[in-house]
Amino acid sequence: MPLGPAIGSTSTQPRSLHLIRLFGHYVSKTYLLLGLLEFLICFYSLILGFYVRFQFDESQMPKAAGALWITATLYALVMSLSLMATGLYQRGLSLTAGFLVRVGLSFLFASMAMSMLFYAFPDLFLWRGVMAIAMAASLFGILLLRAVYFRMVGPEATHHRVLVLGSGRQARMIYDLRGAEDRFTAVGFVRMDPEENDVPAECRIDLDQPLLSYIVQHDVDELVVAPDDRRRRLPMQDILDCKMSGIRVMDLLSFFEKEASRVNIDILHPSWIFFSSGFQLGGIGQYAKRLLDIVGALLILILGAPVMLLVAGAILFECSGRGPVFFHQTRVGLNGRPFRLHKFRSMRTDAEADGVARWASKNDTRVTRVGAVLRKLRLDEMPQAFNILRGEMSLVGPRPERPEFVEQLAADIPFYDERHRVKPGLTGWAQLRYPYGATLEDARMKLQYDLYYVKNASVFLDLVILLETVEVVLWGKGAR
Repeated sequence: MPLGPAIGSTSTQPRSLHLIRLFGHYVSKTYLLLGLLEFLICFYSLILGFYVRFQFDESQMPKAAGALWITATLYALVMSLSLMATGLYQRGLSLTAGFLVRVGLSFLFASMAMSMLFYAFPDLFLWRGVMAIAMAASLFGILLLRAVYFRMVGPEATHHRVLVLGSGRQARMIYDLRGAEDRFTAVGFVRMDPEENDVPAECRIDLDQPLLSYIVQHDVDELVVAPDDRRRRLPMQDILDCKMSGIRVMDLLSFFEKEASRVNIDILHPSWIFFSSGFQLGGIGQYAKRLLDIVGALLILILGAPVMLLVAGAILFECSGRGPVFFHQTRVGLNGRPFRLHKFRSMRTDAEADGVARWASKNDTRVTRVGAVLRKLRLDEMPQAFNILRGEMSLVGPRPERPEFVEQLAADIPFYDERHRVKPGLTGWAQLRYPYGATLEDARMKLQYDLYYVKNASVFLDLVILLETVEVVLWGKGAR
């Protein structure tokens, strides 16, 4: 069978090679050029900052003027390394909140590194005004270059290209994922067994050349090993050649985690949890997360105090002063410990008069008119800042559920209790990636996103979630 093109491609010719080999690894020519341009942007940004700062008073030029070109080179090199360290030269990036957080962190790391260099080599020191102008110019130049780049190359070129070993039921999961997660291009599915035909025939590949040769010829970034039966013999030497040549090799679960930002519990097995990275937050990370929680909760209470007073007044006005402003309810927290959660009341006082716990539903008749507005804008959640200050919750984490629901869901959904390995949050990854859930299937899907957060919890991910939450609050997405 002839080797097929990438799925969705309109050409039957092999894609032209965009990789070059450096020190045994295949590197994208496009990103090498992008890195060179950003190096030059940073280099000339520092030169610009220097002359803008001293153009009207040359007598105040520091001694470092003679070493300006050396300092500019060091600055550009440090910036390039920082951009690389934060993952800004990998395919699949776009102008999202995660991208902006990476850029912000890279500039933070670069400023710290330059401060240490100036301390170690005082002769290279430039005034803070010069560095401020250089940083601002670098940020503007890099964001402008990236915006032009993403617009010129189009979404397809920013996708990383994936080749799948397997064409059966598990490989079909990747085929179905393409439409939902538009961040990768499936080059094809290599048939490992004549009986594995779950993927459409036009997507299947019968190799008649070494695996690595095909990967290089078709500019593949990633190899996913997804046969239905792993007991059958895999081409171990071919896979090893790909791995040692710089091609990323992944199993199906890890691929789902990376591409769909969730842990697929349908194929999850405990050994993957045992041996995969993550599922732990180091001591420094825990302290940083707690500091972020305290600062965030105080900002909510201080800056949001006028809004909270207006909300309380609206609730009292609607019920003519005969109902409570706040709503208190027992929820399940860290390691399954119950705690008392605080919210502004958004439902009638007799919402569960019969004592039966119910999920909120779309157009729930129990919600008051003021409550509907509060839920749409997420203002009913603001009192949970007190839970955060008490250490019962975090700014970011899985949403806390009621004990009655947890008992039912833990019995029906495998690994459900693992979401309690971290503190529940005011906002969370599942809230951003999946609409409000009110069924067992919704809870099952949200658990996959919660497990992704539990596995990858970090201050960086928290910042990404908080930035994206702003959009949710502004547009009222997912509220009930």
